[in-house]
Amino acid sequence: MIPDVSQALSWLEAHPHALKGIRRGIERETLRVTADGTLASTGHPEQLGAALTHHWITTDFAEALLEFITPVDDDLDHLLTFLRDIHRHVARNLGDERMWPLSMPCFIGAEQDIELAQFGTSNIGRMKTLYREGLKNRYGALMQTISGVHYNFSLPLEFWQAWAGVEDEESGKEQISAGYFRLIRNYYRFGWVIPYLFGASPAICSSFLKGRETDLPFERNDRGMCYLPYATSLRLSDLGYTNKSQSNLGITFNDLQTYVQGLKRAIATPSEDYAKLGVKEGDRYLQLNSNVLQIENELYAPIRPKRVTHSGETPSDALLRGGIEYIEVRSLDINPFSPIGVDAVQARFLDLFLVWCVLADAPEMSSDELLCTRKNWNRVILEGRKPGQTIGIGCNDTRKPLDKVGKALFDDLKRVAEVLDSEAGDRQYQQVCEQLVAAFDDPELTFSARILKEMKAQGTGNVGLELAEKYRKMLIEEPLELLTEEQLAQEQQASWQRQRDIEASDTLSFDQFLKENGGG
Repeated sequence: MIPDVSQALSWLEAHPHALKGIRRGIERETLRVTADGTLASTGHPEQLGAALTHHWITTDFAEALLEFITPVDDDLDHLLTFLRDIHRHVARNLGDERMWPLSMPCFIGAEQDIELAQFGTSNIGRMKTLYREGLKNRYGALMQTISGVHYNFSLPLEFWQAWAGVEDEESGKEQISAGYFRLIRNYYRFGWVIPYLFGASPAICSSFLKGRETDLPFERNDRGMCYLPYATSLRLSDLGYTNKSQSNLGITFNDLQTYVQGLKRAIATPSEDYAKLGVKEGDRYLQLNSNVLQIENELYAPIRPKRVTHSGETPSDALLRGGIEYIEVRSLDINPFSPIGVDAVQARFLDLFLVWCVLADAPEMSSDELLCTRKNWNRVILEGRKPGQTIGIGCNDTRKPLDKVGKALFDDLKRVAEVLDSEAGDRQYQQVCEQLVAAFDDPELTFSARILKEMKAQGTGNVGLELAEKYRKMLIEEPLELLTEEQLAQEQQASWQRQRDIEASDTLSFDQFLKENGGG
């Protein structure tokens, strides 16, 4: 059903210090909306700093799509407080606008109303906007306004020293990378548990479907809402943040060399479809290039191996240089029950689950098996709460009841929780297990069931508006806890200065710059 992890758990119980110093970071996206819930048409607020260079506040695809980024932190409560301070500061500087508290957008009139994120006049800033132009032309702008939370996670060096016998990060980078790839393979096999518990997009506004073909058997109500009765995360479905054209790239997660080779191949492989779009129309660029991926970040994946890049370095070159430094979990919907889109229960669960993924055996996966794991994800995404729902085990026809597999997983997670709690001297991780495991006996406890109940009563848009207003008032009234107004003002001014410096240092024309950086 699930791998036998008893030996590895016994090892962990004998080495409790190995988990001391887990490091985490959070990236949270949210749309700026007006008081009536429509997409804000204003530019990124100047008082929030330069989106290109601000350390904590930027934009994602659209000018109205904010993204908040925390520094790396080994204290979970400190991390979440920092994120909340960013939200408090932003809430006070949005005038009459609000932060949309749901993953799926609602009141967007036309795709052309979505302005691409702007990053100033520098070559790198213009290239970032052009990349988004390519995304818009390839996949449509509406899909790109879907928001999520990314959880960045790394294990301490002490873990790898005890578990894999490495001496230091440099000499042990191959073993550490192999350990993270093991985590990633288990995540593909069992990560459906994340949308089951925390998926919070079981419904969408009917406006999202305008002109989009779907064979999903949506139910509709008189409030303009489309939903699937047992869905958990339509954001992760083919309607949302996946890209079917990438499913045959054959990128696998067995070792660093083949992973990077697959990624580089996709970036260098011309696409017939994207060639038809054209790279340029007169003097205007339509995309960076017409290859399968414009850049590496275009690869849609529920989890990514990462390393902080040096200046001018691609993500894959950074991985080849130093191995995997951390992994980025990308399957979290915005948590509508939290003013900051994520909470401590979710973060603690992810800690437990990702540790388990490192410890559990994970045979190598072919690209075919990778596609096969998608069936389980889709089953949970579209009908995870269906009574008697089953989960496939491996790629044969074996199926097991979802609730039994989930509870077996939590039996293991409780042992990881005891180790983490023994270090902290409390029961917080064990309490998370006790709280969440109940959702396998009662699916009504899941985020998707709870939010769908409210959406059926009020409509998706009204639920979003009510929560946006509630959180706006709450955040505006709360005092800052970690950051100060002075620090925030300094970072705002420093970010504008950094952008001016970049703009002043450009020596190449934009066309030349693109040619040297894989565009044109």
